Amino acid sequence: MDRCEGGLGRLARRLGFCHSPLRRRADKIESAIILSALLVAVLAIPAAVAVGTAVQDASEHAADQRRALLTEVPARTLEDAETWSGAAPGVVMSWAKVGWADAAGLPREGWSFVPVGTMKGSDVTIWLDPSGAVSPPPPQPGDSAAIGGAAGLAAVVVAWLVLIGLTRLALMWPDRRRSRDLDREWEQVDRRWRHHES
Repeated sequence: MDRCEGGLGRLARRLGFCHSPLRRRADKIESAIILSALLVAVLAIPAAVAVGTAVQDASEHAADQRRALLTEVPARTLEDAETWSGAAPGVVMSWAKVGWADAAGLPREGWSFVPVGTMKGSDVTIWLDPSGAVSPPPPQPGDSAAIGGAAGLAAVVVAWLVLIGLTRLALMWPDRRRSRDLDREWEQVDRRWRHHES
C-alpha cells in the first residue's frame, strides 16, 4: 500500500512528504512554511510554560517579601460587616471597623476587609504594615499560581496569533508565484487551442 494514501496520506501529501510531479516549487515552499509554523507552534507551548513558571515564581517572591514586611494580628470586629443580601454578586469581602491591641498592649481601631456577613464581636485576622497601620493581606500562594497560569496562557495565545499572522504573510509569496505560473501556463494552453481551431 502506498504510504501517501488514507487520512494521514493526505496530510503527508499536503505537507510535501510525498513525491508528485504536479507539485511546483511554490507548493514545496508553502509546505515548508506550514511545517515550520506547526513546529514553532508546538515549541511555543513549553516556552509559555516557562514564562508562566517564571511569572509564578516572581509573584511568590514578591508575596513572600510583602508577607515579611507585614505583621499578622488577631482582631475583633466592632460592627457588623455587610450581609450577603446587600453585597454585590461575586463580592466575598467587606469593610468593617475592627479593634486590636498593638505591641504595647494599647487598644487600636481601624478599618479592614473581613468576610461578608461577619458579625460584631467576631474574631478576625488583620495585617499591619511596619508603621502599625492596617494593610491589605498579602497574596495567597494560590494567587501566584493563578497569575502564572494566566501569564503562560496569554503568552501561548499571543505567540500563536503572531505566528498565524506571520505564516499568512509568508504564504503570500507562494500564492502569488503559483498564480503567475498558472496564468503563464493558461496563456500557453490558450495559444495551442487557438492554433488548433484555425
